[in-house]
Amino acid sequence: MSKQRRTFSAEDRYSIVQESIRSGPSEVSRKYSLSPSLLRRWKEKYLASGKDGLRDSYPRVDPQVRILEEENERLKRIVAKQALELEVKSELLKKTPIGPRKR
Repeated sequence: MSKQRRTFSAEDRYSIVQESIRSGPSEVSRKYSLSPSLLRRWKEKYLASGKDGLRDSYPRVDPQVRILEEENERLKRIVAKQALELEVKSELLKKTPIGPRKR
Protein backbone atom coordinates (compact mmCIF):
# COMPACT_ATOMS: atom_id res chain seq x y z
CA MET A 1 0.00 0.00 0.00
CA SER A 2 1.60 3.26 -1.13
CA LYS A 3 1.25 6.49 0.77
CA GLN A 4 0.15 9.58 -1.06
CA ARG A 5 2.51 12.51 -0.81
CA ARG A 6 1.09 15.34 1.26
CA THR A 7 1.89 18.99 0.80
CA PHE A 8 1.77 21.56 3.53
CA SER A 9 1.43 25.28 2.99
CA ALA A 10 3.76 27.69 4.76
CA GLU A 11 0.98 28.53 7.22
CA ASP A 12 0.42 24.85 8.00
CA ARG A 13 4.13 24.35 8.60
CA TYR A 14 4.23 27.41 10.83
CA SER A 15 1.34 26.20 12.98
CA ILE A 16 2.82 22.69 13.26
CA VAL A 17 6.23 24.11 14.27
CA GLN A 18 4.58 26.39 16.85
CA GLU A 19 2.64 23.44 18.24
CA SER A 20 5.81 21.34 18.44
CA ILE A 21 7.56 24.13 20.36
CA ARG A 22 4.68 24.24 22.86
CA SER A 23 3.91 20.55 23.33
CA GLY A 24 7.02 18.69 22.15
CA PRO A 25 8.12 17.33 18.80
CA SER A 26 7.42 13.63 19.41
CA GLU A 27 3.77 14.25 20.25
CA VAL A 28 3.23 16.52 17.24
CA SER A 29 5.04 14.21 14.82
CA ARG A 30 2.76 11.36 15.88
CA LYS A 31 -0.34 13.55 15.67
CA TYR A 32 0.37 14.67 12.07
CA SER A 33 2.18 11.46 10.99
CA LEU A 34 5.39 13.33 10.22
CA SER A 35 8.90 12.07 10.58
CA PRO A 36 10.80 13.71 13.42
CA SER A 37 13.59 14.68 11.02
CA LEU A 38 11.16 16.63 8.82
CA LEU A 39 9.75 18.44 11.83
CA ARG A 40 13.29 19.21 13.02
CA ARG A 41 14.20 20.59 9.56
CA TRP A 42 11.12 22.84 9.52
CA LYS A 43 11.98 24.06 13.00
CA GLU A 44 15.58 24.85 11.99
CA LYS A 45 14.37 26.76 8.94
CA TYR A 46 11.88 28.65 11.08
CA LEU A 47 14.50 29.57 13.69
CA ALA A 48 16.98 30.64 10.99
CA SER A 49 14.69 32.69 8.71
CA GLY A 50 11.39 33.07 10.51
CA LYS A 51 8.12 32.49 8.67
CA ASP A 52 9.78 33.14 5.29
CA GLY A 53 12.02 30.13 5.81
CA LEU A 54 8.99 27.83 5.76
CA ARG A 55 7.95 28.87 2.26
CA ASP A 56 8.54 26.53 -0.67
CA SER A 57 12.03 26.89 -2.09
CA TYR A 58 10.82 26.30 -5.64
CA PRO A 59 8.28 28.37 -7.56
CA ARG A 60 5.00 26.62 -8.21
CA VAL A 61 3.63 26.91 -11.72
CA ASP A 62 -0.09 27.00 -12.31
CA PRO A 63 -1.15 24.12 -14.62
CA GLN A 64 -3.07 26.55 -16.84
CA VAL A 65 0.04 28.69 -17.26
CA ARG A 66 2.08 25.60 -18.14
CA ILE A 67 -0.46 24.58 -20.80
CA LEU A 68 -0.41 28.08 -22.28
CA GLU A 69 3.40 28.12 -22.34
CA GLU A 70 3.49 24.77 -24.16
CA GLU A 71 0.95 25.99 -26.70
CA ASN A 72 2.94 29.19 -27.16
CA GLU A 73 6.11 27.19 -27.87
CA ARG A 74 4.24 24.99 -30.34
CA LEU A 75 2.88 28.03 -32.18
CA LYS A 76 6.35 29.62 -32.27
CA ARG A 77 7.74 26.48 -33.91
CA ILE A 78 4.94 26.56 -36.51
CA VAL A 79 5.60 30.24 -37.32
CA ALA A 80 9.34 29.61 -37.57
CA LYS A 81 8.75 26.69 -39.93
CA GLN A 82 6.46 28.78 -42.13
CA ALA A 83 8.95 31.66 -42.19
CA LEU A 84 11.69 29.27 -43.30
CA GLU A 85 9.46 27.85 -46.03
CA LEU A 86 8.67 31.37 -47.29
CA GLU A 87 12.35 32.27 -47.34
CA VAL A 88 13.25 29.13 -49.30
CA LYS A 89 10.43 29.77 -51.79
CA SER A 90 11.47 33.37 -52.30
CA GLU A 91 15.08 32.29 -52.91
CA LEU A 92 13.90 29.74 -55.47
CA LEU A 93 11.78 32.37 -57.20
CA LYS A 94 14.79 34.71 -57.44
CA LYS A 95 16.84 31.99 -59.14
CA THR A 96 14.10 30.95 -61.57
CA PRO A 97 13.86 33.19 -64.66
CA ILE A 98 10.44 34.66 -65.33
CA GLY A 99 9.20 34.81 -68.88
CA PRO A 100 9.25 32.60 -71.96
CA ARG A 101 11.80 29.86 -71.98
CA LYS A 102 14.25 29.49 -74.84
CA ARG A 103 14.70 26.08 -76.38
